[in-house]
Amino acid sequence: MIGVTPLPNTTTQSNSDNFRISFAPLSLEEVYSLADSPANGAIVMMSGTVRQQTEGKPVLYLEYQAYEPMALNIFHQIAAEIRQRWMDVNHVIIHHRIGKLEVGEISVLVAVGCPHRAEAFEACQYAIDTLKHNAPIWKKEFWEDGSSNWVSIGACEQTENAC
Repeated sequence: MIGVTPLPNTTTQSNSDNFRISFAPLSLEEVYSLADSPANGAIVMMSGTVRQQTEGKPVLYLEYQAYEPMALNIFHQIAAEIRQRWMDVNHVIIHHRIGKLEVGEISVLVAVGCPHRAEAFEACQYAIDTLKHNAPIWKKEFWEDGSSNWVSIGACEQTENAC
């Protein structure tokens, strides 16, 4: 078979990690629950939401697209790298939305469960920063003035406000 048909709600899991790309809204409660463990002393979550403006331009909505098999592979790689750097991490959860998202909707959730808060914060930041730089997920911003623009993977490296 040539080509890949994207699945509407793709979820993969390895060990005690969970990764998802979905058209459906993301759940803070579900992600927290997946990261929870009696061995944790901390769960750090990062929730990325659609903001109402970018560079002073009012945003109507965003559209996300992903090359899902590769993006999920990157999520797995991020978790493996986290486990090499912070060996006490119990859970790494990465869920990302695709499709049309309105202002205020959650586009990405990352959670890390770990015995200690410092490592949980560091690992969570590493996960979201690495995802933004490496995962084949693109967003198109649609502005109030009728214009739109694709934000590419590399844009995160060029400006802090792009992602």
